[in-house]
Amino acid sequence: MMGKRGPRPQPTELKILHGARKDRVNTAEPQPAAGEVVAPELSKAARAVWDRLAPDLEVKGVLTFWDLDAFAGYCDAVARRDEAARQLDAHGEVVRADVFDRNGVVTGQRVVTSPWFGVWKASNDAVLRFGARFGLSPSDRSQIKTTVPKDPQGVERYFS
Repeated sequence: MMGKRGPRPQPTELKILHGARKDRVNTAEPQPAAGEVVAPELSKAARAVWDRLAPDLEVKGVLTFWDLDAFAGYCDAVARRDEAARQLDAHGEVVRADVFDRNGVVTGQRVVTSPWFGVWKASNDAVLRFGARFGLSPSDRSQIKTTVPKDPQGVERYFS
């Protein structure tokens, strides 16, 4: 499946601020309500990820009330990836598995990739996908445009 082509669209507020023509501004763009950003029920490890990142993302205007489930998915994926990494460190990436005959009798063993590697890979892929939505890598960050200024005290300069 291919992603959308071209640069990501700018937020409506930024288009207006830059003086975009009216026909290029979506005035009917849905906006999140001024709801409180509260962590949903998460595992202890996922909650630690939430507590580490959510406050800063909320201040930057990247994490809103509408984004709670997606960001919870990111936190959960990070926690699962970290647990899988710990299991891989403890037991190795290659493990022995029993080989059975057609009657279910063990006839020997073979070396296979640890099932934890599959968990790690799936979780890491989810971390990358969810993280891109919130600008959590340098290249993804360059695609995110927010209306929150870097210098909150100097917001008046945009309206002079």
